[in-house]
Amino acid sequence: MQLRLRIIGTLVATVLVVTSIVANARAQSWPSRFLTIVVSFPAGGPTDVLARAIAADLADKLGQQVVVENRSGAGGNVGAASVAKAPGDGHTLLFATTSVVSRWFKA
Repeated sequence: MQLRLRIIGTLVATVLVVTSIVANARAQSWPSRFLTIVVSFPAGGPTDVLARAIAADLADKLGQQVVVENRSGAGGNVGAASVAKAPGDGHTLLFATTSVVSRWFKA
């Protein structure tokens, strides 16, 4: 009987601690500001057109402004470098080909 009460007391205490931790944890809203999609190719090309279509759809679904920024040059490396140096807050996205991504973002 004593062991049973001790186990139940431990479980109740554990549940109370876990629920208090979970209640205090709040997810941050994302996106908290506008998004930037960096296209690593010149404006007007097929990559740019596709990125702008995706940006318009994202803006509608997220309720946040999405800016498309073309940074062409060096076979896509200029755009990839700018995204690699951007803050890691998830508000700057890269729109590029797989060859550019594989050079800059190795797992």
